[in-house]
Amino acid sequence: MRLKSVKRMLAFVVAVAATGWTLARPAAAPQQAAVAPQSLSVLAFGPTGVLFAADPQAATIYALELGAQSGSGKTGAADVAAIDQKIAALLGTEVAAISIKDLVIHPVSKNAYLSVMRGTGADAKPVLLRVDGDGKISIVSLDGVKSSKVSLTNPPAADAPRNQRADAVTDMAFVNGRLVVAGLSNEEFASKLRSIPYPFAAADAGTSVEIFHGNHGQLETRSPVNTFIPYTINNKQYVIASYTCTPLVRFSLDSLNGSKVVGTTIAELGNRNRPLDMFVYRKDGREFVLMSNNSRGVMKIPTDSFGTAAPITEPVKTETGGIAYEKVASMTGIEQMDQLDAQRSIVLSRTPAGLNLAAVPLP
Repeated sequence: MRLKSVKRMLAFVVAVAATGWTLARPAAAPQQAAVAPQSLSVLAFGPTGVLFAADPQAATIYALELGAQSGSGKTGAADVAAIDQKIAALLGTEVAAISIKDLVIHPVSKNAYLSVMRGTGADAKPVLLRVDGDGKISIVSLDGVKSSKVSLTNPPAADAPRNQRADAVTDMAFVNGRLVVAGLSNEEFASKLRSIPYPFAAADAGTSVEIFHGNHGQLETRSPVNTFIPYTINNKQYVIASYTCTPLVRFSLDSLNGSKVVGTTIAELGNRNRPLDMFVYRKDGREFVLMSNNSRGVMKIPTDSFGTAAPITEPVKTETGGIAYEKVASMTGIEQMDQLDAQRSIVLSRTPAGLNLAAVPLP
């Protein structure tokens, strides 16, 4: 192997390690296939910069090898004020006709990728966008992109009430050669965590997940995980998941075996609230989770006791319980969020003037 190739491989391994992913084995390159999603929602990067993209309307997950579109512009992601207006202009429509579904950062180029729906209702069409270090917004063409896909076997019906089909996939992360997928199924115990091997073969029915919700004082099986992170405790891999109203729950990754598992609730972060995004970072020698929410602001949660916190098994009489958090007052209006580098997060924040993309210091 040539020295240049070795250097490139080492650079990629370092970049992947910085994201917190574990790369168990090299993944086979996706095959050439037509990519024609009906919708786009949750995004997640995996091995060698493969982009996993959820198409909930088709109950499908794509693995996309972006090639030159993974970083042909300037590295990084520059601030873009009123990005919703700029996206609408790029797509030839009005701001009210676009909906940004997710934001993720490429592990090597550090460009930002956005999944967007243009239009409303049955007429909405998916678009994948990239923002580079100059703030240039580009449409990522899916024509000719090497890809593979996997279909979910038991999604909510396309006409299910309360838009449950949109929650067929609520979050994803690549861990140890597998794509972990949270979402809803059409089963009685609807809340699922799936562990899908990559390269894709087929998706099983997933593991039904049950939790005790302290704020509601009951066991729940139908509410989906809204967002989660992979997390290692004593050399064992876990999923730390958050739900609406806002329990924080621990699941061991090896328990996702296709049957049913009861998670361990380690915190109640307040009711009437929907978690949006979360990631792990280090600051001043300690480790934290940063979580954005739709009504309680951004939360800074210490991870020290993720493995030792007493399980919450009884109704919580106070507003919060278990592991405590610090509210980050400087971060407001956050609708999407990801970690940009060791010092900064990248956020989409709502202001009176519109939606801004900005890099902000980690608190």
